[in-house]
Amino acid sequence: MNTLYGAPEAAPDRGLFSLSELKPDALWKLVERSVELFRDRGAHSFPLRDRVAGVLFTRTSTRTRTAFQTGIVRLGGTPIAYGPHDLQLNTGESTTDTARVLGSMLDLLVARTSGPLDELRELSTSGRLPVINAMAAEEHPTQGVCDLATLSLVHGDLSGLHLMYIGEGNNTAVALAYGIATVPGARAAFVTPPGYGLPDGVLDTAQQIARLSGAELIETHDVADAPKQVDVVYTTRWQTTGTSKADPAWRETFRPFHVDAALMRRWPDASFLHDLPAHRGDEVTGEVLDGSHSLAWTQATMKLTSAMAVLEASADLITD
Repeated sequence: MNTLYGAPEAAPDRGLFSLSELKPDALWKLVERSVELFRDRGAHSFPLRDRVAGVLFTRTSTRTRTAFQTGIVRLGGTPIAYGPHDLQLNTGESTTDTARVLGSMLDLLVARTSGPLDELRELSTSGRLPVINAMAAEEHPTQGVCDLATLSLVHGDLSGLHLMYIGEGNNTAVALAYGIATVPGARAAFVTPPGYGLPDGVLDTAQQIARLSGAELIETHDVADAPKQVDVVYTTRWQTTGTSKADPAWRETFRPFHVDAALMRRWPDASFLHDLPAHRGDEVTGEVLDGSHSLAWTQATMKLTSAMAVLEASADLITD
């Protein structure tokens, strides 16, 4: 079709939308590459040279936005940043029309929007360009890559790892579930407050992935049911970015799921992960977050190299 006049034909979506859609070997290539780049940020051939990448964030972000903008520059590309009020999406222009324009000028788009994951797919199909999900309501897949890379850096082979996630079953927990499901023999327990568990279908999907690896994933809503053996404790802040809770007494529901030194003493050798930002005194104490077993700050730094690994892989999806 001649696209000089009229609308271009829709194209299949391209990019990274959900870890559940990646084959395990593709996911672990990203993880291993993240670790390689953490050890040597210059170990690449500037795959984004002469490329322009849009960075669209309509929600707040410190680590993810900085990681992707810096990663684009380090890989030789030029980032074009858009905030929540910069595009005509803010005045009612359709996602489809916006995507057509962005796709005619950009080579790649990194996006965190206030809409669902389908909105990111629409940006890709109508814009005919690769899109990286930098967090949607349903999932935060690049955080999942970062988390596995951090664990691999510190623990090496993750086979048989015992992980406990404690807190709300939010988009970070979703990505973690899909990611840990690919680890051979891993055991993961998601300890979530009643009414704030993993979204419907997520555990089933993760368990289907786990059948290939021999991993085991469970969910419980009682801290008393926490596993006896734990190598890693992971929590996130109670108030997920851009969300609110209908129940005015939600903090009382969450209080038993607080991570403090007493909880960590149940597993004295366990590492601690937190995707940040943290609210000391809510989901975790400063003693744990800043303690000797905390990997949170290594995890935060690795946001850059995991973003670089995802960008590098996405560069292969760019078509001229």
